[in-house]
Amino acid sequence: MIKLKEYRLKNKFTNQFMADMLGISKPYYWQLENDQKRLTYDLAIKISSIFHLKPDDLFYDEFKSK
Repeated sequence: MIKLKEYRLKNKFTNQFMADMLGISKPYYWQLENDQKRLTYDLAIKISSIFHLKPDDLFYDEFKSK
């Protein structure tokens, strides 16, 4: 998920920070960011709230193109 990684780097967040905020492991977060795990609706909401966005603002374009 290119946009997810861009937002994380723009905000200077580490993979570990994101994992801790989401209550998941760092490897699991890395797999989400690199399209190796499927994103659940609950995680999409949690991730978008970290960036103060709506889930569609962060994920819609990528899911639309699949």
